[in-house]
Amino acid sequence: MNILALDTSGDYCSLALWLDGEVTLREVLAEQNHSQVLLPLLDGLFAESGVSLSKLDGIAFGAGPGSFTGLRIACGIAQGLAFAADLPVAGICTLEALAEAMPGKQVIASLDARMGEIYHAAYEKHGDNWRQVSEPALSMAATARNRCVG
Repeated sequence: MNILALDTSGDYCSLALWLDGEVTLREVLAEQNHSQVLLPLLDGLFAESGVSLSKLDGIAFGAGPGSFTGLRIACGIAQGLAFAADLPVAGICTLEALAEAMPGKQVIASLDARMGEIYHAAYEKHGDNWRQVSEPALSMAATARNRCVG
């Protein structure tokens, strides 16, 4: 299976290409330049891996929470590429992806939302799957813990 994943929900522009179990990653601190960085980064990733859009089985993108503009860039690029190659698209919750990267069975995932606020959600692992304990939310950092465990 060959999957392209992209995320522009934060300051970084991140791409991952899963080719039959082997992963190639690209990440650039884009700040507010995701629209200028993403496609050249993707072209380089395809060139280096020797893969073209037509060889993919699907495309995933970081569906947030995160930057309003960044989310739309990732979604728009993913949908445009998928439409051109007749591929399925999957939006992935950024907070759930963070939980998946953690070794524990209970995780409160959070991201800086700026201005003293964070995006957060709580998850529990059951077997190989994560179950959402609290939905993604935006809160003042000082009060987020009460919402997640509370």
